[in-house]
Amino acid sequence: RPPCAMDWQVLTRELSLYLESQVRVGFFGSGVGLSLVLGFGVAYACYYLNSIAKKPQLVASNDRFCRFLEEYCPVVTETYYPTIWCWEGRVQTLLRPFITSRPQVQYRNELIKTADGGQISLDWFDNNDSSYYPDASTRPTVLLLPGLTGTSKESYILHMIHQSETLGYRCVVFNNRGIAGEELLTPRTYCAANTEDLEAVIHHVHSLHPSAPFMAAGVSMGGMLLLNYLGKTGRDTPLMAAAIFSAGWNVFESVESLEKPLNWLLFNYYLTTCLQSSISRHRQMLEKLFDMDLVMKARTVREFDKQFTSVMFGYRSIDDYYEDASPCRKLKSVGIPVLCLNSVDDVFSPAHAIPVETAKQNANVALVLTSCGGHIGFLEGIWPRKCTYMDRVFKQFVQAVFEHGNKIFSM
Repeated sequence: RPPCAMDWQVLTRELSLYLESQVRVGFFGSGVGLSLVLGFGVAYACYYLNSIAKKPQLVASNDRFCRFLEEYCPVVTETYYPTIWCWEGRVQTLLRPFITSRPQVQYRNELIKTADGGQISLDWFDNNDSSYYPDASTRPTVLLLPGLTGTSKESYILHMIHQSETLGYRCVVFNNRGIAGEELLTPRTYCAANTEDLEAVIHHVHSLHPSAPFMAAGVSMGGMLLLNYLGKTGRDTPLMAAAIFSAGWNVFESVESLEKPLNWLLFNYYLTTCLQSSISRHRQMLEKLFDMDLVMKARTVREFDKQFTSVMFGYRSIDDYYEDASPCRKLKSVGIPVLCLNSVDDVFSPAHAIPVETAKQNANVALVLTSCGGHIGFLEGIWPRKCTYMDRVFKQFVQAVFEHGNKIFSM
């Protein structure tokens, strides 16, 4: 059972002991207040255990894939106990960047050129001290794709690297153009639908270590991009498998959810300003093609995409771009084993837009759906600084693929 797991007796006993030792009965008026507090605590614990802590839903049509996950990635079948004081999706989403620790990672940066004259920044964690895989030529490699405005410095990326380090693996982080401090050499950035840069990175990494087992993990927009690439390439990829976390499956539904008043206030406006900030330092280059004053007036992600992203990549309309960017349309064509983790309370990817029926039609796909967790949240434990449920899914699945993958590749 995971370290955060707790049953009814443990919760009530711990709460009783705490109150007895910390709260003076006299302060509450002959114990009446203490009884009320204890009663509330027990009621809350009952509600939490009955309604919040649940086993995730595992959706997979392939019995062999299911058995593989149950044996080598058992975390996807265990009850997920969200942090008891912040289990709601929006709260988890907002708090995770501030609560989780930031493991120290020493990167080696590499800039690679693209066919159109641009450049891409890769951050390598070589793990040359790996005792499990001392031969660099065969050391398993994980390609990591951060979210929309994320880089190799995001806490969730650092945690993935930390988990990989303990297993002896090498990691390389694909930073989208213009995001990680490098200059834009051409007036082009990135989007969820265009996979050209990702294809170039995968080819480059594989060419450097052709004998090394190779897989990828994408978070949020990075997961969408990875799914769109896999839907395009089918089995024709050097990747053995992929892990996807908190992907937005249907962009139309995602932006509609983010435009609801509370979600706009908490997430949409901030995310829009992050997008604007990410391109503002490249203004001189981008002004060759765009009315940057108009772009900087956007107040929603949809407005930004309408004025900037969809225009940059040549779409006739924003609807055409959003349709092309939605991974749900390409899931049926994925040709390698893929594990996708989503929370059904993620406002960035509403539950009704998760393509459960499509996933059931592709033997290569497994969905893991938790009842709580928000967007890249998945906090667990009383004080969730060091490890999240997402981190544990990542670690177990990556290890399962690299060390027991032959059991699913014959599917």
